[in-house]
Amino acid sequence: MSVIKVSKENFKEVSNSEKLVLLDFYADWCGPCRMVSPIVEEIADEREDVLVGKVNVDEEPELSEKFSVFSIPTLVVMKNGEILEQSVGARPKAQILDMLEG
Repeated sequence: MSVIKVSKENFKEVSNSEKLVLLDFYADWCGPCRMVSPIVEEIADEREDVLVGKVNVDEEPELSEKFSVFSIPTLVVMKNGEILEQSVGARPKAQILDMLEG
């Protein structure tokens, strides 16, 4: 499954997904975000059970504020609209997969 670009317009639909949701809050100018991005895309391709979305903090300040995102990259794992895990900073794939396992 491909990565979904998340905006305030489609956020409700994404957050209410039946699947586990992984959100990647990023910015194009952020070096650590560019390190995490290919990992997030790999997970989207490998895990059919996870809905993966990317939120550009420069384009979606309201969503960034809603999740108290002050540093990027920030990864958020949600289920049924509730935040299960949230981490700040670049993470290796194994740690991101651990977040998904809860």
